[in-house]
Amino acid sequence: MKLVVIEAPAKRETLKKYLGNGYEVFATKGHIRDLPVKSFAIDINNNFQPHYENKPDKKELISELKHKADKADVLIATDPDREGEAIAWHIAKVLNLDLNKNCRIVYNEISKNAVKKALDNPRAIDLNLVNAQQARRVMDRIVGYKLSPIISKKVAPKLSAGRVQSVALKLVVDREKEIENFKPEEYWTVTAFHEKSDINFKSTLQGYKTKKLKLENKDAVTEALKTIKNSDFIVESVKKSRTKSHAPAPFTTSTMQQDALNKLNMSLNRTTASAQQLYEGVEVKGEGKIALITYIRTDSTRVSEEAQKACREFIAGKYGKNYLSEKPNIYATKKNAQDAHEAIRPISMQITPEMVKDSLTKDNYNLYKLIYERFLASQMAEAEYSNVAVSIDAGGYKFKSSGRTLEFAGYTAVYKEFVDEDKEKDKKDTGKLPPLVEGEKLVVKDIKEEQKFTKPPVRYTEASLVKAMEEKGIGRPATYAATVTILTARSYCIKEGKYLVPTELGRKITEYLEKFFSGVINVKFTAHMENRLDDIAENKDVWHEVVSSFWNGFKGLLEKADSSSITMKAEPVETDIICDKCGHKMLLREGRYGKFLGCSNFPKCRNIIPYNESGERKSVCVCPQCGKNVYALKTKKGKTFYACEDREGCNFMSWDIPTGEKCPECGNYLVKKGKLVKCSSCKYVKKEGSAT
Repeated sequence: MKLVVIEAPAKRETLKKYLGNGYEVFATKGHIRDLPVKSFAIDINNNFQPHYENKPDKKELISELKHKADKADVLIATDPDREGEAIAWHIAKVLNLDLNKNCRIVYNEISKNAVKKALDNPRAIDLNLVNAQQARRVMDRIVGYKLSPIISKKVAPKLSAGRVQSVALKLVVDREKEIENFKPEEYWTVTAFHEKSDINFKSTLQGYKTKKLKLENKDAVTEALKTIKNSDFIVESVKKSRTKSHAPAPFTTSTMQQDALNKLNMSLNRTTASAQQLYEGVEVKGEGKIALITYIRTDSTRVSEEAQKACREFIAGKYGKNYLSEKPNIYATKKNAQDAHEAIRPISMQITPEMVKDSLTKDNYNLYKLIYERFLASQMAEAEYSNVAVSIDAGGYKFKSSGRTLEFAGYTAVYKEFVDEDKEKDKKDTGKLPPLVEGEKLVVKDIKEEQKFTKPPVRYTEASLVKAMEEKGIGRPATYAATVTILTARSYCIKEGKYLVPTELGRKITEYLEKFFSGVINVKFTAHMENRLDDIAENKDVWHEVVSSFWNGFKGLLEKADSSSITMKAEPVETDIICDKCGHKMLLREGRYGKFLGCSNFPKCRNIIPYNESGERKSVCVCPQCGKNVYALKTKKGKTFYACEDREGCNFMSWDIPTGEKCPECGNYLVKKGKLVKCSSCKYVKKEGSAT
């Protein structure tokens, strides 16, 4: 008997389909051994030796695993990434397996061929990958346990800092500062509207004679229009060209997350959960439980020759050979990518999204369709366009008009890349032009001027923050979603629509870290440490030495910050409000969620009550997390938010008014936003008069 040990129970049934008789599958439900939760557990003076322990909640599971392993040949099939390799190492340690034994199997997809190939090619546990993960775990533990207490003491109670998390927060805060400090610059546009052969088109003012023209105020526009309105519009040149647009690469973790948010409005959490299900296996009518996509944590655009061939055969059969690229499209992987796994793709081109639509949830279907079509498009021919660029003279003022016509759809027959609203508007302005010739006088139906102002940078969305992290080399595919979502989970940021906005608390944390830890909590240093982790994985560096170099720079910063008298905590203010539990006066304090009243007899009396400027204390609804009261409160800037009365034990907070009702589709709480009642998580909108 062979015992195959995996992480996720959801994979068990899918995997068993391909293993056959003689195999048993056991799921550890994630880590079975780790650093303890309540102690530091890193021996800094002994080469940063971590002290792992079996997880207390896995005691019975470990006992069962040992019992099964005693009677079987063990194969460890945890996820094919560094964390999965570390989990495999922990399993081997718990079972006292020989680490030199070929007990490790890996596969990029849960399919018959991939599983068979893995079984035929077991290997020893890769200690370089394990050590790279150990180094990450140890450095993150050092930051978490050494820095979090300092910012909790100097900024606000119960805060956390993270080596990557705090840098991601800094990106959001820095962007907000850019927006606040942005000074709009006035500029004007002049547009002429024409008609020929029943085709309406327009041209825009670009220059004067041989120079580019920038109209900065109304006077400049008025001066230009004196000449323009009294001049004929003469076609100076007509340039025709043919351009091609190349198909995009198949998805990486980051590009999948971006496309899912932009096109499907799926948050990082929803995308990650859906992708995990598609990878582990879903129930499909007539097939049982099958996996639909390859491994979902990857920074590579590489695909196997077998998958590439299957994709091209499918394209030729369904769309025709003219829709195939002349030769297989191969995409360059980014310089700092690990390139450990293939791109995210469907396991079988024969399982189309429509075939499994009735078996999948809405999110799973939409995401599978997106992944399927992106991979299909990646091997298709280029889209081809006819372009016309027309230069027009009006008394020395130069106008431009352009047209673009799709001549061959190519990959766009399957997949269209996301264009934001502003760019989409610009694209619509580039329509079809009538036949025009040099020297031709154009009919001018109207001339309009418009005042505009330059716009500040756009706030980050979850997806664009992930993109920025990837581009700057911060974090890796397995950590993106967790890093970004913790910012809102801990109220360091809030979401306004799809955009991330730093809270006052988030700004305070960043300001404090910039003051004392700018040498460590910054983009450049964090990216450098990611490269050092890569070097460990490639056996170029010793993990203890990498951690040591980090600690040597970090410990001095910790000592300086801790000994400094500088604090960003607001001093409590005594009020005339009497504590209804012990009779002492209440103090006005500031916490993670803004102002609150706390008893001056703390810690003997731990009574706290919400605070708002009006002094009213009326419950909005029952807290959806703990069942206590939710109150309307105000931030220092006067912005209203809603939080649970249990400020110490519950972290519920909402910027929209919670109704106390649950969403019938996903179970999260409903909020009132304007005249609408909608879900705080999914797209559900409550119809007027309906009950939930």
